[in-house]
Amino acid sequence: MQSPARRRGDGRLTHELDPNDTGPQDACGVFGVWAPGEDVAKLSYYGIYALQHRGQESAGIAVSNGRQILVYKDMGLVSQVFDESTLEALQGYVAIGHARYSTTGASTWHNAQPTFRPTADGSIALAHNGNLINTRELLDMVNELPSDRGELDIHARNLETSTNDTSLVTQLLAHHPDIALEERAAEVLGKVKGAFSFVWMDETTLYAARDPQGIRPLVLGRLERGWVVASETAALDIVGASFIREVEPGELIAIDYDGLRTRQFAEPAPKGCLFEFVYLARPDTVISNQRVHSVRVEIGRRLAHDFPAEADLVIPVPESGTPAAIGYAEASGIPYGTGLVKNSYVGRTFIQPSQTIRQLGIRLKLNPLRDVIEGKRLVVVDDSIVRGNTQRALVRMLREAGAKEVHVRISSPPVKWPCFYGIDFATRAELIANGLSTDEICNSIGADSLAYISLEELIEATGVAQDRLCMACFSGEYPIALPEPQDLGKHLLEAHSPRPTDVDGLATSLAGGMATDALDRP
Repeated sequence: MQSPARRRGDGRLTHELDPNDTGPQDACGVFGVWAPGEDVAKLSYYGIYALQHRGQESAGIAVSNGRQILVYKDMGLVSQVFDESTLEALQGYVAIGHARYSTTGASTWHNAQPTFRPTADGSIALAHNGNLINTRELLDMVNELPSDRGELDIHARNLETSTNDTSLVTQLLAHHPDIALEERAAEVLGKVKGAFSFVWMDETTLYAARDPQGIRPLVLGRLERGWVVASETAALDIVGASFIREVEPGELIAIDYDGLRTRQFAEPAPKGCLFEFVYLARPDTVISNQRVHSVRVEIGRRLAHDFPAEADLVIPVPESGTPAAIGYAEASGIPYGTGLVKNSYVGRTFIQPSQTIRQLGIRLKLNPLRDVIEGKRLVVVDDSIVRGNTQRALVRMLREAGAKEVHVRISSPPVKWPCFYGIDFATRAELIANGLSTDEICNSIGADSLAYISLEELIEATGVAQDRLCMACFSGEYPIALPEPQDLGKHLLEAHSPRPTDVDGLATSLAGGMATDALDRP
Protein backbone atom coordinates (compact mmCIF):
# COMPACT_ATOMS: atom_id res chain seq x y z
CA MET A 1 0.00 0.00 0.00
CA GLN A 2 2.98 2.31 0.32
CA SER A 3 6.53 2.49 -0.95
CA PRO A 4 9.14 1.18 1.50
CA ALA A 5 11.28 4.20 0.73
CA ARG A 6 8.62 6.62 1.85
CA ARG A 7 8.81 7.59 5.51
CA ARG A 8 5.48 8.13 7.13
CA GLY A 9 4.81 9.57 10.54
CA ASP A 10 5.55 7.37 13.51
CA GLY A 11 2.37 8.13 15.40
CA ARG A 12 4.32 9.65 18.26
CA LEU A 13 3.96 13.35 17.61
CA THR A 14 3.03 15.15 20.75
CA HIS A 15 2.09 18.68 21.63
CA GLU A 16 3.45 18.21 25.13
CA LEU A 17 6.10 20.60 26.28
CA ASP A 18 7.80 17.74 28.06
CA PRO A 19 7.35 14.20 26.59
CA ASN A 20 8.06 12.81 30.04
CA ASP A 21 5.26 14.85 31.61
CA THR A 22 2.33 14.28 29.31
CA GLY A 23 -0.91 16.04 30.01
CA PRO A 24 -4.34 14.52 29.60
CA GLN A 25 -4.19 12.68 26.28
CA ASP A 26 -7.11 13.35 24.02
CA ALA A 27 -9.86 11.03 23.07
CA CYS A 28 -10.27 10.11 19.40
CA GLY A 29 -12.04 12.02 16.64
CA VAL A 30 -14.72 10.40 14.45
CA PHE A 31 -16.39 11.62 11.28
CA GLY A 32 -19.00 10.19 8.94
CA VAL A 33 -20.65 11.42 5.75
CA TRP A 34 -23.44 10.15 3.50
CA ALA A 35 -23.56 12.35 0.42
CA PRO A 36 -24.16 11.01 -3.12
CA GLY A 37 -22.50 13.26 -5.68
CA GLU A 38 -19.93 14.61 -3.21
CA ASP A 39 -16.26 13.71 -2.84
CA VAL A 40 -16.80 11.95 0.48
CA ALA A 41 -13.16 10.86 0.88
CA LYS A 42 -11.95 14.46 0.78
CA LEU A 43 -14.80 15.58 3.04
CA SER A 44 -13.70 12.90 5.52
CA TYR A 45 -10.08 13.99 5.19
CA TYR A 46 -10.94 17.56 6.09
CA GLY A 47 -13.29 16.37 8.81
CA ILE A 48 -10.65 14.34 10.66
CA TYR A 49 -8.08 17.05 9.87
CA ALA A 50 -10.28 19.40 11.90
CA LEU A 51 -10.35 16.77 14.67
CA GLN A 52 -6.57 16.16 14.67
CA HIS A 53 -6.27 17.58 18.19
CA ARG A 54 -8.24 14.59 19.50
CA GLY A 55 -5.69 12.02 18.34
CA GLN A 56 -2.27 12.17 16.69
CA GLU A 57 -1.20 8.50 16.60
CA SER A 58 -2.97 7.20 13.50
CA ALA A 59 -5.65 8.10 10.98
CA GLY A 60 -7.89 6.26 8.56
CA ILE A 61 -10.80 6.59 6.14
CA ALA A 62 -13.27 3.99 4.83
CA VAL A 63 -15.34 4.66 1.69
CA SER A 64 -18.08 2.71 -0.05
CA ASN A 65 -19.45 3.07 -3.58
CA GLY A 66 -22.50 0.95 -2.80
CA ARG A 67 -20.80 -2.32 -3.75
CA GLN A 68 -17.63 -2.53 -1.68
CA ILE A 69 -15.84 -0.79 1.19
CA LEU A 70 -12.25 0.36 0.82
CA VAL A 71 -10.24 1.20 3.96
CA TYR A 72 -6.97 3.11 4.10
CA LYS A 73 -5.22 3.79 7.40
CA ASP A 74 -1.71 4.33 8.72
CA MET A 75 0.30 5.64 11.64
CA GLY A 76 0.88 9.37 11.92
CA LEU A 77 -1.00 12.61 11.44
CA VAL A 78 -3.85 12.96 8.95
CA SER A 79 -1.64 14.99 6.61
CA GLN A 80 1.08 12.30 6.82
CA VAL A 81 -1.24 9.39 6.11
CA PHE A 82 -3.15 10.77 3.11
CA ASP A 83 -2.14 12.42 -0.13
CA GLU A 84 -4.04 13.44 -3.24
CA SER A 85 -3.56 10.12 -5.06
CA THR A 86 -4.72 8.09 -2.06
CA LEU A 87 -7.89 10.14 -1.69
CA GLU A 88 -8.59 9.96 -5.44
CA ALA A 89 -8.60 6.18 -5.16
CA LEU A 90 -11.29 6.26 -2.46
CA GLN A 91 -14.44 6.83 -4.52
CA GLY A 92 -17.97 6.47 -3.23
CA TYR A 93 -20.88 8.21 -1.54
CA VAL A 94 -20.61 7.07 2.09
CA ALA A 95 -17.48 7.36 4.22
CA ILE A 96 -16.19 7.41 7.78
CA GLY A 97 -12.93 8.76 9.18
CA HIS A 98 -10.94 8.45 12.40
CA ALA A 99 -8.04 10.20 14.13
CA ARG A 100 -6.76 8.01 16.96
CA TYR A 101 -5.22 8.31 20.33
CA SER A 102 -4.91 4.84 21.86
CA THR A 103 -6.95 4.61 25.05
CA THR A 104 -7.33 0.83 24.60
CA GLY A 105 -4.81 -1.24 22.68
CA ALA A 106 -1.22 -0.38 21.80
CA SER A 107 -0.27 2.27 19.26
CA THR A 108 0.20 -0.04 16.26
CA TRP A 109 -1.08 -0.20 12.70
CA HIS A 110 -3.38 -3.10 13.51
CA ASN A 111 -5.18 -0.94 16.08
CA ALA A 112 -5.63 2.01 13.75
CA GLN A 113 -9.22 2.70 12.74
CA PRO A 114 -11.65 2.37 11.05
CA THR A 115 -11.85 -1.32 11.89
CA PHE A 116 -13.16 -3.59 9.12
CA ARG A 117 -15.05 -6.90 9.20
CA PRO A 118 -16.70 -9.07 6.57
CA THR A 119 -20.29 -10.11 7.20
CA ALA A 120 -22.48 -12.85 5.79
CA ASP A 121 -23.78 -10.47 3.08
CA GLY A 122 -21.15 -7.72 2.82
CA SER A 123 -18.88 -5.87 5.22
CA ILE A 124 -18.77 -3.10 7.80
CA ALA A 125 -16.25 -0.49 8.94
CA LEU A 126 -16.40 1.26 12.32
CA ALA A 127 -14.77 4.23 14.07
CA HIS A 128 -14.96 4.79 17.83
CA ASN A 129 -14.38 7.70 20.18
CA GLY A 130 -14.39 6.70 23.83
CA ASN A 131 -13.43 3.81 26.04
CA LEU A 132 -15.49 0.77 27.03
CA ILE A 133 -15.42 -0.70 30.53
CA ASN A 134 -16.90 -4.16 29.92
CA THR A 135 -14.20 -5.19 27.45
CA ARG A 136 -13.67 -8.61 29.02
CA GLU A 137 -17.41 -9.30 28.84
CA LEU A 138 -17.44 -8.27 25.16
CA LEU A 139 -14.47 -10.55 24.51
CA ASP A 140 -16.43 -13.46 25.99
CA MET A 141 -19.39 -12.59 23.76
CA VAL A 142 -17.13 -12.61 20.70
CA ASN A 143 -15.64 -15.97 21.67
CA GLU A 144 -19.15 -17.39 22.01
CA LEU A 145 -20.22 -16.36 18.51
CA PRO A 146 -21.13 -19.41 16.44
CA SER A 147 -18.89 -20.32 13.54
CA ASP A 148 -20.03 -22.48 10.62
CA ARG A 149 -17.24 -24.00 8.56
CA GLY A 150 -19.56 -24.02 5.57
CA GLU A 151 -19.87 -20.25 5.64
CA LEU A 152 -17.56 -17.29 6.02
CA ASP A 153 -15.96 -17.34 9.44
CA ILE A 154 -16.71 -13.80 10.49
CA HIS A 155 -14.62 -14.13 13.64
CA ALA A 156 -11.47 -14.37 11.59
CA ARG A 157 -9.78 -14.82 14.97
CA ASN A 158 -6.53 -16.04 13.54
CA LEU A 159 -6.40 -13.18 11.07
CA GLU A 160 -7.17 -10.48 13.58
CA THR A 161 -4.30 -8.98 15.54
CA SER A 162 -5.96 -5.79 16.78
CA THR A 163 -6.19 -5.42 20.54
CA ASN A 164 -8.69 -2.61 21.02
CA ASP A 165 -12.26 -2.66 22.28
CA THR A 166 -13.47 -1.20 18.98
CA SER A 167 -12.56 -4.41 17.18
CA LEU A 168 -14.72 -6.44 19.56
CA VAL A 169 -17.77 -4.27 18.86
CA THR A 170 -17.09 -4.53 15.13
CA GLN A 171 -17.02 -8.33 15.36
CA LEU A 172 -20.29 -8.39 17.29
CA LEU A 173 -21.99 -6.08 14.79
CA ALA A 174 -20.68 -8.11 11.86
CA HIS A 175 -22.45 -11.23 13.09
CA HIS A 176 -26.05 -10.71 11.97
CA PRO A 177 -26.94 -13.63 9.69
CA ASP A 178 -30.69 -13.51 10.30
CA ILE A 179 -31.44 -9.82 10.95
CA ALA A 180 -30.59 -6.43 9.44
CA LEU A 181 -27.47 -4.60 10.64
CA GLU A 182 -29.62 -1.84 12.14
CA GLU A 183 -31.51 -4.36 14.27
CA ARG A 184 -28.28 -6.09 15.26
CA ALA A 185 -26.82 -2.73 16.29
CA ALA A 186 -29.74 -1.96 18.60
CA GLU A 187 -29.23 -5.39 20.16
CA VAL A 188 -25.44 -5.11 20.59
CA LEU A 189 -25.33 -1.49 21.74
CA GLY A 190 -27.61 -2.30 24.65
CA LYS A 191 -24.88 -4.64 25.94
CA VAL A 192 -21.96 -2.23 25.51
CA LYS A 193 -20.96 -0.32 28.66
CA GLY A 194 -18.74 2.73 28.87
CA ALA A 195 -18.20 5.81 26.74
CA PHE A 196 -18.72 5.55 23.02
CA SER A 197 -19.53 7.66 20.04
CA PHE A 198 -19.66 5.13 17.21
CA VAL A 199 -19.76 5.95 13.52
CA TRP A 200 -19.93 2.96 11.18
CA MET A 201 -21.07 1.93 7.73
CA ASP A 202 -21.95 -0.95 5.48
CA GLU A 203 -21.92 -0.70 1.69
CA THR A 204 -24.97 1.58 1.51
CA THR A 205 -25.74 3.07 4.91
CA LEU A 206 -24.11 5.39 7.45
CA TYR A 207 -24.78 4.67 11.13
CA ALA A 208 -24.03 6.61 14.31
CA ALA A 209 -24.69 5.95 17.99
CA ARG A 210 -23.86 7.53 21.33
CA ASP A 211 -23.72 5.88 24.74
CA PRO A 212 -26.68 6.43 27.11
CA GLN A 213 -24.63 8.88 29.20
CA GLY A 214 -23.44 10.86 26.18
CA ILE A 215 -19.98 11.18 27.75
CA ARG A 216 -18.12 11.72 24.49
CA PRO A 217 -19.54 14.32 22.07
CA LEU A 218 -21.24 13.55 18.73
CA VAL A 219 -23.13 15.98 16.49
CA LEU A 220 -25.31 15.77 13.40
CA GLY A 221 -24.97 18.14 10.45
CA ARG A 222 -26.61 18.70 7.08
CA LEU A 223 -24.98 19.15 3.70
CA GLU A 224 -26.85 20.37 0.64
CA ARG A 225 -26.83 16.80 -0.68
CA GLY A 226 -26.28 14.69 2.38
CA TRP A 227 -25.60 14.27 6.08
CA VAL A 228 -22.57 14.47 8.35
CA VAL A 229 -21.84 13.18 11.86
CA ALA A 230 -18.73 14.26 13.75
CA SER A 231 -17.16 14.48 17.18
CA GLU A 232 -17.29 18.27 17.20
CA THR A 233 -19.17 21.08 15.48
CA ALA A 234 -15.82 22.50 14.29
CA ALA A 235 -15.60 19.56 11.84
CA LEU A 236 -19.04 20.43 10.48
CA ASP A 237 -17.89 24.02 9.94
CA ILE A 238 -14.79 22.92 8.05
CA VAL A 239 -16.76 20.84 5.50
CA GLY A 240 -19.56 23.39 5.13
CA ALA A 241 -22.25 21.41 6.94
CA SER A 242 -24.90 23.18 8.99
CA PHE A 243 -25.28 22.09 12.59
CA ILE A 244 -28.60 20.34 13.21
CA ARG A 245 -28.29 18.98 16.75
CA GLU A 246 -26.29 16.76 19.04
CA VAL A 247 -26.84 13.04 18.73
CA GLU A 248 -28.84 12.22 21.85
CA PRO A 249 -27.49 9.90 24.54
CA GLY A 250 -28.66 6.36 23.81
CA GLU A 251 -29.64 7.26 20.22
CA LEU A 252 -28.99 5.20 17.09
CA ILE A 253 -29.09 6.96 13.71
CA ALA A 254 -29.17 5.35 10.25
CA ILE A 255 -28.85 7.30 6.98
CA ASP A 256 -29.38 5.91 3.48
CA TYR A 257 -31.44 6.60 0.35
CA ASP A 258 -34.61 6.23 2.41
CA GLY A 259 -33.53 9.21 4.54
CA LEU A 260 -32.58 9.57 8.19
CA ARG A 261 -33.99 7.14 10.78
CA THR A 262 -33.51 7.35 14.50
CA ARG A 263 -34.35 5.22 17.53
CA GLN A 264 -33.45 4.99 21.21
CA PHE A 265 -31.56 1.80 22.04
CA ALA A 266 -31.25 2.75 25.72
CA GLU A 267 -32.79 5.12 28.23
CA PRO A 268 -30.79 8.39 28.22
CA ALA A 269 -28.97 9.41 31.40
CA PRO A 270 -26.88 12.44 30.28
CA LYS A 271 -23.39 12.79 31.79
CA GLY A 272 -21.35 14.83 29.31
CA CYS A 273 -17.60 15.08 29.92
CA LEU A 274 -16.70 18.22 31.86
CA PHE A 275 -13.08 18.04 30.69
CA GLU A 276 -14.21 18.64 27.10
CA PHE A 277 -14.86 22.25 28.17
CA VAL A 278 -11.50 22.53 29.93
CA TYR A 279 -9.13 21.07 27.38
CA LEU A 280 -10.23 18.38 24.91
CA ALA A 281 -12.55 20.21 22.52
CA ARG A 282 -11.49 22.88 20.05
CA PRO A 283 -12.29 26.42 21.27
CA ASP A 284 -14.54 26.99 18.23
CA THR A 285 -16.68 23.93 19.01
CA VAL A 286 -20.17 24.20 20.50
CA ILE A 287 -21.14 21.78 23.29
CA SER A 288 -24.55 21.88 24.99
CA ASN A 289 -25.29 25.16 23.20
CA GLN A 290 -22.15 26.73 24.68
CA ARG A 291 -19.18 27.90 22.61
CA VAL A 292 -16.14 26.29 24.26
CA HIS A 293 -14.04 29.43 23.81
CA SER A 294 -16.65 31.51 25.66
CA VAL A 295 -16.75 28.99 28.50
CA ARG A 296 -12.97 29.08 28.88
CA VAL A 297 -12.95 32.89 28.88
CA GLU A 298 -15.61 32.81 31.61
CA ILE A 299 -13.46 30.37 33.61
CA GLY A 300 -10.64 32.92 33.44
CA ARG A 301 -12.95 35.68 34.67
CA ARG A 302 -13.97 33.56 37.64
CA LEU A 303 -10.33 32.74 38.39
CA ALA A 304 -9.54 36.45 38.49
CA HIS A 305 -12.47 37.14 40.81
CA ASP A 306 -11.68 34.32 43.23
CA PHE A 307 -7.87 34.40 43.05
CA PRO A 308 -6.61 37.91 42.27
CA ALA A 309 -2.91 38.70 42.04
CA GLU A 310 -0.84 41.88 42.16
CA ALA A 311 0.75 41.65 38.75
CA ASP A 312 1.82 43.59 35.66
CA LEU A 313 0.96 41.11 32.92
CA VAL A 314 -1.27 38.09 32.25
CA ILE A 315 0.20 35.52 29.87
CA PRO A 316 -1.12 32.11 28.77
CA VAL A 317 0.69 28.85 28.33
CA PRO A 318 -0.12 28.54 24.61
CA GLU A 319 -2.48 27.43 23.28
CA SER A 320 -4.55 25.63 25.89
CA GLY A 321 -4.37 28.47 28.41
CA THR A 322 -5.13 31.33 26.01
CA PRO A 323 -8.93 31.79 26.39
CA ALA A 324 -8.80 31.61 30.20
CA ALA A 325 -5.89 34.09 30.23
CA ILE A 326 -7.98 36.49 28.14
CA GLY A 327 -10.80 36.21 30.67
CA TYR A 328 -8.45 36.67 33.61
CA ALA A 329 -6.98 39.80 32.09
CA GLU A 330 -10.42 41.18 31.27
CA ALA A 331 -11.79 40.68 34.78
CA SER A 332 -8.65 41.74 36.65
CA GLY A 333 -7.78 44.78 34.58
CA ILE A 334 -4.22 43.49 34.24
CA PRO A 335 -2.93 43.77 30.65
CA TYR A 336 -2.90 40.61 28.55
CA GLY A 337 0.29 39.82 26.68
CA THR A 338 2.18 37.17 24.78
CA GLY A 339 5.12 36.16 26.91
CA LEU A 340 5.75 32.70 25.49
CA VAL A 341 6.13 31.60 21.88
CA LYS A 342 5.29 27.98 21.04
CA ASN A 343 6.66 25.96 18.16
CA SER A 344 3.70 23.77 17.23
CA TYR A 345 5.68 21.62 14.84
CA VAL A 346 8.14 20.02 17.24
CA GLY A 347 7.38 16.60 18.61
CA ARG A 348 8.82 13.13 19.07
CA THR A 349 9.69 11.85 15.63
CA PHE A 350 12.21 9.44 14.14
CA ILE A 351 15.00 11.83 15.09
CA GLN A 352 15.66 11.91 18.80
CA PRO A 353 17.35 15.00 20.29
CA SER A 354 20.94 14.76 21.41
CA GLN A 355 21.75 14.92 25.11
CA THR A 356 22.76 18.55 24.74
CA ILE A 357 19.45 19.50 23.13
CA ARG A 358 17.46 17.28 25.50
CA GLN A 359 18.83 19.27 28.41
CA LEU A 360 17.16 22.35 27.00
CA GLY A 361 13.86 20.71 27.93
CA ILE A 362 10.77 22.65 27.06
CA ARG A 363 12.73 25.25 25.08
CA LEU A 364 12.33 22.93 22.10
CA LYS A 365 8.69 23.91 22.08
CA LEU A 366 8.41 27.05 24.16
CA ASN A 367 10.56 30.13 24.37
CA PRO A 368 10.06 33.31 26.44
CA LEU A 369 9.94 36.83 25.06
CA ARG A 370 12.50 38.33 27.41
CA ASP A 371 11.80 41.95 26.54
CA VAL A 372 8.10 41.41 27.36
CA ILE A 373 8.46 39.63 30.70
CA GLU A 374 11.73 40.97 32.12
CA GLY A 375 11.12 42.78 35.41
CA LYS A 376 7.39 41.96 35.31
CA ARG A 377 5.13 40.35 37.86
CA LEU A 378 3.38 37.64 35.81
CA VAL A 379 0.11 35.76 36.04
CA VAL A 380 0.58 32.55 34.04
CA VAL A 381 -2.64 30.72 33.07
CA ASP A 382 -2.66 27.01 32.15
CA ASP A 383 -5.40 24.38 31.76
CA SER A 384 -4.19 21.70 34.21
CA ILE A 385 -1.30 20.36 36.27
CA VAL A 386 -0.62 16.63 36.02
CA ARG A 387 2.78 15.68 37.41
CA GLY A 388 4.03 19.24 37.84
CA ASN A 389 7.33 18.76 35.98
CA THR A 390 6.33 20.96 33.05
CA GLN A 391 5.13 23.81 35.26
CA ARG A 392 8.32 23.57 37.33
CA ALA A 393 10.47 23.92 34.21
CA LEU A 394 8.25 26.71 32.91
CA VAL A 395 8.48 28.76 36.10
CA ARG A 396 12.25 28.29 36.14
CA MET A 397 12.51 29.44 32.52
CA LEU A 398 10.42 32.55 33.18
CA ARG A 399 12.56 33.51 36.17
CA GLU A 400 15.71 33.00 34.09
CA ALA A 401 14.20 35.36 31.51
CA GLY A 402 13.85 38.05 34.17
CA ALA A 403 10.34 37.63 35.56
CA LYS A 404 10.09 39.32 38.95
CA GLU A 405 7.17 37.18 40.21
CA VAL A 406 5.29 34.20 38.75
CA HIS A 407 1.70 33.54 39.85
CA VAL A 408 0.19 30.37 38.34
CA ARG A 409 -3.55 30.05 37.76
CA ILE A 410 -5.14 26.79 36.59
CA SER A 411 -8.46 26.70 34.71
CA SER A 412 -9.52 23.30 36.10
CA PRO A 413 -9.73 21.84 39.60
CA PRO A 414 -6.95 19.49 40.76
CA VAL A 415 -7.03 16.26 38.72
CA LYS A 416 -7.02 13.44 41.29
CA TRP A 417 -8.69 10.49 39.60
CA PRO A 418 -8.05 8.57 36.37
CA CYS A 419 -10.55 8.56 33.52
CA PHE A 420 -11.87 5.24 32.16
CA TYR A 421 -14.10 6.81 29.53
CA GLY A 422 -11.64 7.89 26.83
CA ILE A 423 -9.06 10.26 28.36
CA ASP A 424 -5.62 8.92 29.18
CA PHE A 425 -4.41 10.69 32.32
CA ALA A 426 -1.35 9.81 34.31
CA THR A 427 -1.85 7.11 36.91
CA ARG A 428 -3.34 8.16 40.23
CA ALA A 429 0.00 7.72 41.95
CA GLU A 430 1.62 10.08 39.43
CA LEU A 431 -0.96 12.85 39.78
CA ILE A 432 0.74 15.49 41.91
CA ALA A 433 -2.54 16.75 43.38
CA ASN A 434 -3.07 13.41 45.14
CA GLY A 435 0.01 13.70 47.25
CA LEU A 436 0.39 17.41 47.88
CA SER A 437 -1.75 20.35 48.94
CA THR A 438 -2.04 23.43 46.74
CA ASP A 439 0.57 25.25 48.81
CA GLU A 440 2.91 22.26 48.61
CA ILE A 441 2.45 22.07 44.82
CA CYS A 442 3.17 25.80 44.63
CA ASN A 443 6.43 25.28 46.50
CA SER A 444 7.24 22.26 44.34
CA ILE A 445 6.95 24.16 41.05
CA GLY A 446 8.65 27.28 42.46
CA ALA A 447 5.77 29.72 41.87
CA ASP A 448 4.99 32.73 44.04
CA SER A 449 1.36 31.64 44.24
CA LEU A 450 -0.87 28.93 42.78
CA ALA A 451 -4.63 28.63 42.52
CA TYR A 452 -7.11 26.29 40.82
CA ILE A 453 -10.67 27.15 39.86
CA SER A 454 -13.15 25.37 42.10
CA LEU A 455 -15.33 22.58 40.76
CA GLU A 456 -18.46 24.59 41.54
CA GLU A 457 -17.24 27.63 39.59
CA LEU A 458 -16.15 25.47 36.66
CA ILE A 459 -19.58 23.85 36.44
CA GLU A 460 -21.31 27.23 36.59
CA ALA A 461 -19.06 28.54 33.81
CA THR A 462 -20.22 25.75 31.47
CA GLY A 463 -23.90 26.61 31.84
CA VAL A 464 -24.67 22.88 32.10
CA ALA A 465 -26.52 21.43 35.09
CA GLN A 466 -24.25 19.50 37.46
CA ASP A 467 -26.36 16.34 37.27
CA ARG A 468 -25.80 16.22 33.49
CA LEU A 469 -21.98 16.22 33.71
CA CYS A 470 -19.31 13.58 34.26
CA MET A 471 -16.63 15.02 36.52
CA ALA A 472 -15.07 11.79 37.73
CA CYS A 473 -11.47 12.96 37.17
CA PHE A 474 -12.10 15.76 39.67
CA SER A 475 -14.52 14.14 42.12
CA GLY A 476 -13.88 10.39 41.89
CA GLU A 477 -17.61 9.80 41.29
CA TYR A 478 -17.98 7.60 38.20
CA PRO A 479 -21.40 7.72 36.49
CA ILE A 480 -20.95 4.22 35.01
CA ALA A 481 -20.00 1.57 37.53
CA LEU A 482 -16.49 0.25 36.94
CA PRO A 483 -15.48 -3.42 36.84
CA GLU A 484 -12.72 -4.95 38.95
CA PRO A 485 -9.29 -3.30 38.49
CA GLN A 486 -7.89 -6.32 36.65
CA ASP A 487 -10.57 -5.79 33.96
CA LEU A 488 -9.45 -2.24 33.25
CA GLY A 489 -6.41 -0.97 31.41
CA LYS A 490 -5.06 0.11 28.07
CA HIS A 491 -3.40 -3.21 27.29
CA LEU A 492 -6.11 -5.52 28.66
CA LEU A 493 -6.71 -7.36 25.38
CA GLU A 494 -3.03 -7.86 24.64
CA ALA A 495 -2.88 -10.44 27.40
CA HIS A 496 -5.44 -12.48 25.45
CA SER A 497 -3.76 -12.23 22.04
CA PRO A 498 -0.87 -14.26 20.67
CA ARG A 499 2.17 -12.05 20.38
CA PRO A 500 3.30 -11.59 16.79
CA THR A 501 6.67 -13.07 15.89
CA ASP A 502 9.35 -11.94 13.52
CA VAL A 503 10.97 -14.02 10.78
CA ASP A 504 13.14 -15.80 13.36
CA GLY A 505 10.17 -16.71 15.51
CA LEU A 506 11.03 -14.16 18.19
CA ALA A 507 8.18 -12.38 19.89
CA THR A 508 7.86 -8.71 19.00
CA SER A 509 6.57 -5.98 21.24
CA LEU A 510 3.02 -4.69 20.86
CA ALA A 511 3.80 -1.41 22.50
CA GLY A 512 6.12 0.09 19.92
CA GLY A 513 5.57 2.17 16.82
CA MET A 514 5.66 1.29 13.16
CA ALA A 515 8.54 -1.16 13.14
CA THR A 516 6.89 -3.73 15.40
CA ASP A 517 4.18 -4.63 12.93
CA ALA A 518 6.00 -3.96 9.69
CA LEU A 519 6.38 -7.64 8.81
CA ASP A 520 2.68 -8.43 8.79
CA ARG A 521 1.35 -5.20 7.30
CA PRO A 522 -0.01 -4.92 3.77
